[in-house]
Amino acid sequence: MSLRNGLLKSYFSMRMKAIDRFRRHPLEVQAAMLRARLEKGARTRFGRECGLRAGMTPAQFAAAVPLQDYESFKPFFARMRAGEADVTAPGRVTLFARSSGTTSDRSKYIPVTRESVWWNHTLGMRDVASVYAHAHPHTRVFEGKTLTLGGSCSMEQGVLTGDLSAVLISRTPFWSGWFRAPRMHTALIADFDEKTETICRECTRERITAFAGVPSWNLALMRRVLEYTGRSNLLEVWPELEFFAHGGVGFRPYRRSFEKLLPSPHMAYMETYNASEGFFALADDPAREDMLLMLDYGTWYEFRDGDRVVPLEGVRPGVVYALVVTSNNGLWRYEIGDTVEFTSTDPYRIRFAGRTRQYINVFGEELIVDNAERALEAACRETGAEVEEYTVAPCYMDIDRRGAHEWVVEFLREPTSLGRFAEALDRELRACNSDYDAKRRTTLDGPRLTVLERGRMLAWLRESGKNKVPRMMNDRSVVERILATK
Repeated sequence: MSLRNGLLKSYFSMRMKAIDRFRRHPLEVQAAMLRARLEKGARTRFGRECGLRAGMTPAQFAAAVPLQDYESFKPFFARMRAGEADVTAPGRVTLFARSSGTTSDRSKYIPVTRESVWWNHTLGMRDVASVYAHAHPHTRVFEGKTLTLGGSCSMEQGVLTGDLSAVLISRTPFWSGWFRAPRMHTALIADFDEKTETICRECTRERITAFAGVPSWNLALMRRVLEYTGRSNLLEVWPELEFFAHGGVGFRPYRRSFEKLLPSPHMAYMETYNASEGFFALADDPAREDMLLMLDYGTWYEFRDGDRVVPLEGVRPGVVYALVVTSNNGLWRYEIGDTVEFTSTDPYRIRFAGRTRQYINVFGEELIVDNAERALEAACRETGAEVEEYTVAPCYMDIDRRGAHEWVVEFLREPTSLGRFAEALDRELRACNSDYDAKRRTTLDGPRLTVLERGRMLAWLRESGKNKVPRMMNDRSVVERILATK
């Protein structure tokens, strides 16, 4: 065993013990997270304004700090970006993750403190390796490099601002190059086409054993790699590839495409939940489709169900909650805009259920992303289709026509019948959503399908500066812009 692998094995063993501890003692670990946040937060301007103090109970903390969202916290973020210190986190924050959102702003700017870089985001990525090594004790993945497709960043107002992946890559030490490809300069190239060309030249002869990132952008990169090399699948380029850690969007629509690109029964996939606001969960059990909520990353969790907000001990399986975090990047009772559903409370496991603002409820149907993903999976299974990208928008009622949902879809493989595909979508949606089923009997027609040529949504992403296609919106703004993209 090499010295490097021996050190890695020791570290992984240490982290697995820590993970096992919060599995067994989740509430104790969460209480420690809140104590740490209150001790540091009491010394900030936000903490003094709210009367935060060390030793507050969860109830006292909730009474002192109202729920926050981006709009209510934006003035604090602006002061931090302007260089003011000790606003919502100790010291001056010099890193910001730029995230597209559905607020009134084109972009959101989320603070990334030094503490959150190392004890949240980076620790999460190290735990991905720890959990994978524990599940695959004979892996050789650490003998090669992980191909990481980062975004871009730049100096804005004296602070480093950009995609979270780029901000994190820019802060990794020199020795990370032993484990990661491409070179930092290449990873941070702003133009996607130039970046992929450079990666092809730089990495196709590297020993790549894993890759990580958002499935949609990685899929575009991997197809370019095949064009560049003239190979038929990625294992002909990198025969030792064995692992893909993915996040950012649901993996279901992309799985078949990746299985074609990587035709190996031994290829392993791991879902991660690493948002601009923090690293929250990872899939620790390859036999399950949910994720373990990571409780020792400096985050105190709360969960909102309607007007009711509960800490971890108050959650129930099967309920969809809006995620609220108090974290080491200066967020306080901050609703990040995501919803999760608990699948287990021993240990605490979740499924990502969608965005709080990505749903359709124009007709009272309460359609969420999780419903859409399940329906697409059933329709693909029934008709032999493979969906690469999609988005859903309402078609409004008029005097002589009922309402409907327009499904704008890019197929990797078209269904045997578009009509049967739409019927299967409708049938599954009615089965999994009683509100949708009720509206289908009164005010709502079946799905209307619009098929786009492949690449249109990727072109819209580049043109709009977004990182991912919104799966559903309560208006037609996104769909109309995608349809207008050339």
